[in-house]
Amino acid sequence: MARKIVITSGKGGVGKTTICARLGMKLASLGFRVVLLDMDIGLNNLDVVMGLEQKIDFDILDVIMGNCRLKQALVQDIKYPSLYVLASTHTNEETYITRQQIQGVVDKLAETFDYILFDCPAGVDDGFRRAVCSATEAIVVVTPHISSVRDADKVLSILSNYELLGKYLIINRVRGDFEATMETLGIEEIVRFLKTKLLGVVPEDDGITKGDPAGENYSHDLDRAMSLLAENIHNGTKKIYDVAKKYRGFWGLIRRNIKRKV
Repeated sequence: MARKIVITSGKGGVGKTTICARLGMKLASLGFRVVLLDMDIGLNNLDVVMGLEQKIDFDILDVIMGNCRLKQALVQDIKYPSLYVLASTHTNEETYITRQQIQGVVDKLAETFDYILFDCPAGVDDGFRRAVCSATEAIVVVTPHISSVRDADKVLSILSNYELLGKYLIINRVRGDFEATMETLGIEEIVRFLKTKLLGVVPEDDGITKGDPAGENYSHDLDRAMSLLAENIHNGTKKIYDVAKKYRGFWGLIRRNIKRKV
């Protein structure tokens, strides 16, 4: 049976779509059949992040309206043959898409795939509720900023009203030099406040900020963090990447000073 995981956040700009894309890649690299479902109706960012926007002929609205078969709307990833994307509609037609229609699409996908990852729109409006209703697990993405943590707390409170098998936390865009010197909200502090199982910690990465969110231009640190994250999801392990390790001690002090001058 497919695991249906919604990836959400309290606010935009926390890297939720990028996490969804990279997690899908890692799960696919482990041999699982994975589909990424873009639930951000009208914005359709996921296909852009995946570099597949030129291959989109049909979207989820076309499937719902009967303009194509579900198989026709699924776009296969270039590098990972077992990874597919179902794009959001290009037009703002979300008022015509019901939770029941989304559930119907998800039920069909569940017959073929091992993992269905929902890229959920930020916030808690109808788009959020439509995505969560079709999922059985939820991942909340947060950054080490007080506004992001507070918004994540609100989302987790709302998620408690749904019958989910599990709720997890990913702390994204963590600067190891700041974590080592406790200059921002610490990982343990965030986990204690949100009272949610920590699934993974993902470091800030220059490759993403340079406009290559799901391509090959990323660091070993990020790759390792995402590998551990995928393992934790599938195996139930608790291997958290230590983003601050190389910034501790004497050599860590040198690395911190160099990083802040770059």
